[in-house]
Amino acid sequence: MTLIILVRHGQTEWNRDQRFRGLADVPLDQIGMAQAEKTAERIAKQWKLHAIYSSPRSRAKMTAETIARRFDLPVQVYPGLEDFNFGDWQGLTQEEALQRWPEQIDNWFKHPQRARIPHGDTLKSVRRRLLATIEELVGKHPDQTITVVGHTATNRLILMGMLGLENQLFWHLGQDTCAINLIQAHDLEYTLISMNDTCHL
Repeated sequence: MTLIILVRHGQTEWNRDQRFRGLADVPLDQIGMAQAEKTAERIAKQWKLHAIYSSPRSRAKMTAETIARRFDLPVQVYPGLEDFNFGDWQGLTQEEALQRWPEQIDNWFKHPQRARIPHGDTLKSVRRRLLATIEELVGKHPDQTITVVGHTATNRLILMGMLGLENQLFWHLGQDTCAINLIQAHDLEYTLISMNDTCHL
């Protein structure tokens, strides 16, 4: 069995402003750094890690590096954990995007499985990429414990894929900043032990 500690990165300024982040390299703010420290403390108290993986975005890497310092482990940046590409919406607030793409924004929040973001990703394609990445990481670490640091959109898609949930339920899963999700993996079958745990914050 592989134990996966799936973590969302800490808070950024764009999280506060509810801007579409995606591939923008937005760093953690002061609150985000404090959240990462508390998350690192929680993980260090409860688990012994064998590896730490991160999305290439700096907000995820900064969170992963904070955890890694507790274990003297390197952060392994994995392109397969990259955030959802919001295309032309990147950097805009929800209200700003709504003014330009009212139908697409309405779909994103009401029918995310049908959303077509201008020059951006779809849930289906990103979910396929993420699940292949998780399968690869599990294969590298049989009977070990790993931490994977990602984003709200990518973590939701990983969890839905593991549980066999349809993409239309995207907004039904919570993923707060620096939340911890605990998953057991065995023979490519996944068991969700806990989700969106923020008691350490």
